[in-house]
Amino acid sequence: MTAFYIIGCGFVADLYMRSFALYSDAKISAAFDQDPDRRVAFAKHWDVSTVDSLETLFECAQNDENAIFLNLTNPDAHFELNKLILEAGFHCYCEKPLAMDMTDAQSLYALADDRKRLLASAPCSYLGEAAQTLAKAVRDNIVGIPRLVYAELDDGFIPQARYHDWISESGAPWPYKDEFNVGCTLEHAGYYLTWLIAMFGPVKQVVAASAALIPDKPGPTDTPDFSTATLFFTDGMVARLTCSIVAPHNHQIRVIGENGVLAVKKAWDNAATVKFHRRFNLRRRLLEHPFGKRVKVSGPTHPQVTRKGAAAMNFALGPIEMRDAIRENRPCRMAADFALHVNEITLAIQNSGAHSGALTMQTSCQRPDLMDWAK
Repeated sequence: MTAFYIIGCGFVADLYMRSFALYSDAKISAAFDQDPDRRVAFAKHWDVSTVDSLETLFECAQNDENAIFLNLTNPDAHFELNKLILEAGFHCYCEKPLAMDMTDAQSLYALADDRKRLLASAPCSYLGEAAQTLAKAVRDNIVGIPRLVYAELDDGFIPQARYHDWISESGAPWPYKDEFNVGCTLEHAGYYLTWLIAMFGPVKQVVAASAALIPDKPGPTDTPDFSTATLFFTDGMVARLTCSIVAPHNHQIRVIGENGVLAVKKAWDNAATVKFHRRFNLRRRLLEHPFGKRVKVSGPTHPQVTRKGAAAMNFALGPIEMRDAIRENRPCRMAADFALHVNEITLAIQNSGAHSGALTMQTSCQRPDLMDWAK
């Protein structure tokens, strides 16, 4: 049995634990957090072993060459901890972003390649039922030739939300200072970037703009809380992606093709419905059918988390895919080149400001294969 080890027992770690509970053949062998109180609360709630140092955590896995370490710490710590994990000889799965700087991200990619270790980064929702169903529908030409994608990740006016009251299952507070400091683009763009790259392959060019619109939010006031990007894919596809914590909640993605529109309304729900809205003429107007027809995949997909919002995602899909790739001696759908490409695009959007213009991506990646159950 492949062993998983967690670094960071905060808010998001509980979402991973709830997801891992769906798999009887997956075990969290041990966890570490530098906060002793957080370690105790996490261990008590989830009945998982914890250790009091990173060195001890590495020692626990020293005889397991297939051990997978999950880096669930705050974004500023991602690079250094990812580096330590790879240098210690372990496979590494990191919460988003892979690194806050592309030079650091590229060094991690090179290190993973040199050590022959798997390196992957969240989000993994593109392995989920909704994303895979949408990708399969695109490949099956249900929408005809796709011409444009609109993807929205607007979260509402978050600075006025009661985020001080957001507490995880084991009692960890939502890390709002880090969330506002990092910004909604680095935190959220990957949810649809990964879907888009999984459907259409790598991005060739990004034309983006970002802005800080809320002067009194916690943390640095110059961190963008709005961004919009037009993505030009190598295969000719074009998509628009918008992120904000200002505009009313909207997590919809629409693939617009010659026969109509494929749409998903809930990016964070693996079981969200995929619908095809056929186009038709009504008198002098051209419309899409308001209700649409549900698109399904045949057979069982993956374990579902029966909760709402971000908690409706199965956060274990990525680590489980890494484990299965190791077991089956096959390429991993969560590959290092994929993580690096997503990281570059996300940073390009985040840092675009008002005057970046067109940016040509220096990285690329292979489009991951569909999950076996979605083919």
